[in-house]
Order: sequence, then C-alpha cells, then structure tokens
Amino acid sequence: MTSAMRGRRFMVAGGTGSWGRTRVGNVHHATFTRRPGRRPDADADDGRGSFRVLATCGVFEPGFRGGGPVRSVANIVDTAPQHIDITLVTGDHDLGCRAPYPGLSGRWVNRNRARVFYLGTGRLTQWWRLWRDLRDTRFDLLYVNSLWSPVFTVIPVLAARLGLIRVGSVLLAPRGELSPGALSLKSRKKRLFLTWWGRLLKDMDVVWHASSDKEDAQIRAVCRWASVAVNQDQVALSREPLPTPSAHAGPPRLVFIGRVSPMKNVDLVLHALRDVSGAVEFDIYGPLEDAAYWSCCRVLIARLPAAVKVRYRGELAPGDVCRTFSAYDAFVLPTKGENFGHAIAESLSASCPVVCSDQTPWTAVLESGGGSVVRELTAQALAEDLRRILAMTPDQRVHAKLRASDAYRAWRDRVTGGNILDQVQGVLRPGRR
Repeated sequence: MTSAMRGRRFMVAGGTGSWGRTRVGNVHHATFTRRPGRRPDADADDGRGSFRVLATCGVFEPGFRGGGPVRSVANIVDTAPQHIDITLVTGDHDLGCRAPYPGLSGRWVNRNRARVFYLGTGRLTQWWRLWRDLRDTRFDLLYVNSLWSPVFTVIPVLAARLGLIRVGSVLLAPRGELSPGALSLKSRKKRLFLTWWGRLLKDMDVVWHASSDKEDAQIRAVCRWASVAVNQDQVALSREPLPTPSAHAGPPRLVFIGRVSPMKNVDLVLHALRDVSGAVEFDIYGPLEDAAYWSCCRVLIARLPAAVKVRYRGELAPGDVCRTFSAYDAFVLPTKGENFGHAIAESLSASCPVVCSDQTPWTAVLESGGGSVVRELTAQALAEDLRRILAMTPDQRVHAKLRASDAYRAWRDRVTGGNILDQVQGVLRPGRR
C-alpha cells in the first residue's frame, strides 16, 4: 500500500468481515466475501508464493492470563493458510507472572507450520540471537498486537523503520486499546504518546486491524487518516452450545470470568448488588490484575447485605471456562470496552445469558435473546437488570438460558471465519513485495 491510496476504499476477498456486515467510511475499509466451496487451505494450490509474516504479541500460549487477545492470536496462527509462513515473537512468561514458562525462554518452538520465539526481554543475549535469526529474512508483513506495548510494538515498528529488520508493510491490531473506556485510563500519558507515535504510524502507511465496525470507528476517531481492515476475531468454539442444565432451586447464580481490572468494571457490579433485595450468589473468577483495585472491591464486598454472597474463586484454565459458565444463570460484564469479547462468546456457547454494557460488538446478539444490554453504566441501571434476574422463577431462568443458546447458534451460523493475514495479503502484496 502506498500513501497515494490513503483516503480510498479497498476490497479484500476472504472470510466474514465485522459481524457479516459491510460499512464503508472515508478511509480504506476491508470488505470480505467468502468464495463458495473453497476450503481454507485452497490458496496453497492457487499458484501464490509464500507470504512471510513476522507477528508479535506480549503473551501467547501456554499463557492465558492476557484473556481474549491470546486466543485471538492463537486462532490466527492455527488457521493461517499453507502459503502463509508465520514467525511469532512473544514473551517468555504469562501476564502478571515473573517466572518464565518451563523450558521455553529463549527458545524457538514449532507450532504446526509457524515458528514461535519466547523472548526473555531482560536478557540481552536473547535479543541478539533473535535479531541474528531475523535479520536475513525479508518479511512481507509485520503484525503487531498492541498499540502501546514498548517491547512488542514500539521496538519492532522502530526496527522496521530503521531497517534493522526487513519488513514490507505493518498491520497493527490495537485490541480495544482505543475504546473510550480504555483511553480514559492514564489518558494524559496515552494522548501525549500518540502525538509522535501517531505521526510515525501515519508516515509508515500502517494498516489497522479492527475486530468490529465499532472498533473501526474508534480507531478512526483517534487517527482519522487510518487505513482499517475489519475482520472479526476467530473463535475455536463449537457450533452447537452446551446443553442447558435443568432448573435449580435456590437463589440466582451470577458470575464474572475475566481479568479483574478497572476496565472490566467489576466494582460496578458490587455497587449494584447493594441496591438489590433478596438472595443472590455472585462468583468472581480471573487473575487479580490490579492489587489496589481488588482491595477496593474487597471493601465493597464486606459492605454487602448478608443475603448477597460474593466469592472469589481464583483463576480458570481456558479449557474450564465454558463448563464453568454453564453452571450459572447470568454472566455480568459491565465492561468499559471490548474490541471483541471472547468471554461473551464463551458464555453464550455455554447457554449462559450475558448482562453487558453497550461497549462491545455484541449488543444486537444480546438484545435478540442472548441476555440484556445496560446502556447507562451506573449502579442504578445495572441493579435494575439484576433485579429482573432475581425476580425470575427457576423455570424462567432455564428459559433465559435456552434463549441464550438460540442466540449463540444464530450468531455462530453467521460466522464463516477468514484469516486476517490471508485477507490483507491481496491488498499489501502488489506494491510492497
């Protein structure tokens, strides 16, 4: 892509775009159309040469505490067509952990056709080895999965700019970092950083990867010059939801599964629970990302009425998430912003309704039966939705779970996939190889 293309629309053939809909703004916008009867790896036979991608992300499997972005990148790596060669550089430890993964630090590991390097960022010898291994390869694309990461975005982008690594184009996935809620956290620092970082990205003709039309608009609200390819995050979930459990006696069971952080707004649930009457259980699962924030949450928990039972249940392995959701009557997520929302998909796949803010791409799915949408992020508005759940009979709660499973099935049937790397290749290849 060249600077002359800025401000024009581009089309990309491939999988499904943002929720199966197309919207064209004033900038480059990817529209995706699946070719009928074409298997995912068919392009390996269509005469195209190898497309080399250098990808970076701060956390990758076996890590999981980074949440949805970890799963997104893993799905992109695992579903890439045969003609795409991926080299992935990631950290050697999970989010919030100091200890590296056993036996992985400073090592190259094969994952299907991809190669993954687990970098110990504090070890100069590993940096030297990594650069030595990468410097002779001409990559068609650098794919970075954060806007702010000093190590896994700023350094590789600057290295490409200075010619320390040979890269044709740059694809940047901000992973929700430009949502209003995310920008409101440490906002002054972020906006100061963007004054020079944004100019550099514009000068390099970076293409942005958005996971929804909502994220596309958020990117362009901050960077009006942005070239945006919209492609929904891929999920590795069954097309059929888990069976709906039978009705249970006793109080409603609410759950939160995710990173316990200001962005997820768990404290708002605790404030809302102070305004409900009647018995209810609320279980919290996930890494305690912010110790000060969790301390504030514990103060709120201690002030709740006796009939409201709140328990922190620790962290969940990825394979246990859907099964855990299935045991609850609703997933409560008053998030300040999600570029996709893997946990929402997992909850619906487990026939668990979702009570969520309108700061995700899931509003239409939830309003069609998957749960409910809280448009005003206040304790009073959220408490109103929680009171509705508390007023349900056991049979009504089962009916709500059945509606959630129907909403998931309808959404899953509309999703045809399509790997973002395959989709941007057709746009980037002509002028940059």
